Amino acid sequence: MRDRSLIAVGLVGIAAICCAAPVVVAAIGAVRLTAWLANAGNVLVPALILCAGFAGFALYRKQRRER
Repeated sequence: MRDRSLIAVGLVGIAAICCAAPVVVAAIGAVRLTAWLANAGNVLVPALILCAGFAGFALYRKQRRER
Protein backbone atom coordinates (compact mmCIF):
# COMPACT_ATOMS: atom_id res chain seq x y z
CA MET A 1 0.00 0.00 0.00
CA ARG A 2 1.11 3.51 -0.69
CA ASP A 3 1.50 6.04 2.11
CA ARG A 4 -1.52 8.04 1.00
CA SER A 5 -3.79 5.03 1.07
CA LEU A 6 -2.57 4.04 4.55
CA ILE A 7 -3.24 7.55 5.81
CA ALA A 8 -6.69 7.46 4.23
CA VAL A 9 -7.48 4.06 5.76
CA GLY A 10 -6.41 5.26 9.19
CA LEU A 11 -8.28 8.55 9.07
CA VAL A 12 -11.45 7.06 7.60
CA GLY A 13 -11.38 4.33 10.24
CA ILE A 14 -10.97 6.85 13.04
CA ALA A 15 -13.77 9.01 11.65
CA ALA A 16 -16.08 6.04 11.22
CA ILE A 17 -15.50 4.82 14.77
CA CYS A 18 -15.84 8.27 16.33
CA CYS A 19 -18.95 9.22 14.35
CA ALA A 20 -20.74 5.89 14.52
CA ALA A 21 -20.17 5.19 18.22
CA PRO A 22 -22.79 7.66 19.55
CA VAL A 23 -25.38 6.41 17.07
CA VAL A 24 -24.69 2.79 17.98
CA VAL A 25 -24.82 3.59 21.70
CA ALA A 26 -28.19 5.35 21.34
CA ALA A 27 -29.68 2.62 19.13
CA ILE A 28 -28.56 -0.24 21.36
CA GLY A 29 -29.63 1.61 24.49
CA ALA A 30 -33.07 2.18 22.96
CA VAL A 31 -33.47 -1.56 22.36
CA ARG A 32 -32.47 -2.30 25.97
CA LEU A 33 -29.30 -4.20 25.10
CA THR A 34 -27.14 -2.22 27.49
CA ALA A 35 -25.48 -5.35 28.92
CA TRP A 36 -24.06 -6.04 25.45
CA LEU A 37 -23.10 -2.40 25.08
CA ALA A 38 -20.89 -2.63 28.18
CA ASN A 39 -18.60 -4.92 26.18
CA ALA A 40 -18.57 -2.72 23.07
CA GLY A 41 -15.63 -0.76 24.45
CA ASN A 42 -13.59 -3.94 24.21
CA VAL A 43 -13.98 -3.71 20.42
CA LEU A 44 -14.06 0.04 19.76
CA VAL A 45 -10.89 1.01 21.60
CA PRO A 46 -8.61 -1.55 19.87
CA ALA A 47 -10.15 -0.64 16.51
CA LEU A 48 -9.46 3.04 17.18
CA ILE A 49 -5.87 2.25 18.17
CA LEU A 50 -5.40 0.15 15.03
CA CYS A 51 -6.66 2.93 12.74
CA ALA A 52 -4.49 5.50 14.50
CA GLY A 53 -1.56 3.12 14.05
CA PHE A 54 -2.19 2.89 10.30
CA ALA A 55 -2.23 6.67 9.98
CA GLY A 56 0.83 7.11 12.19
CA PHE A 57 2.82 4.43 10.36
CA ALA A 58 2.00 5.98 7.00
CA LEU A 59 3.03 9.43 8.18
CA TYR A 60 6.28 7.98 9.54
CA ARG A 61 7.05 6.25 6.23
CA LYS A 62 6.20 9.40 4.28
CA GLN A 63 8.50 11.51 6.46
CA ARG A 64 11.38 9.01 6.10
CA ARG A 65 10.94 8.86 2.33
CA GLU A 66 11.10 12.67 1.96
CA ARG A 67 14.55 12.89 3.57
